[in-house]
Amino acid sequence: MHLYLIRHGIAAEPEAYATDEERPLTKEGATKTRKVAQRLYQIEIQFDLILTSPLLRATQTAQILQTAGLSSQIAESAVLAPSGDIHNWLEWYQQWQETGSRSLALVGHQPDLGNWAETLLWGRTQDAIILKKAGAIGLILPETGSPVGRSQMFCLLSPKFLLG
Repeated sequence: MHLYLIRHGIAAEPEAYATDEERPLTKEGATKTRKVAQRLYQIEIQFDLILTSPLLRATQTAQILQTAGLSSQIAESAVLAPSGDIHNWLEWYQQWQETGSRSLALVGHQPDLGNWAETLLWGRTQDAIILKKAGAIGLILPETGSPVGRSQMFCLLSPKFLLG
């Protein structure tokens, strides 16, 4: 099972909006995210599902990924909102795994995605993995049992690396 943790693109400053949920991608953020999505498509990455945080900047990022041809399906999950609990996601994941799907993208926020990657890799967080805006972490999750502390990272892609 391939899991991609993708951080939303560059978003508007928090002071400009009444709530964090309303912050959209900036023009630069949308452009950069489109370029990253196109590059992911070029290197033949595909997702059976894009699961996204309900916050606007994340849903916009997920829509850009879908438009680039990376997946035909998007769903929202509150567990991917800031400070979401990985254990709630793991319950969802165990059920989703039964569908036989092989590739999943999670679109969310930092530091949560970095912490989730650490939990899946090492069984605990260390605040060591930093995911850049519009960046991606690729993990291989085991086919059976809990993926916590049993997953393997196969890529950490910053937008700078993808866009060269």
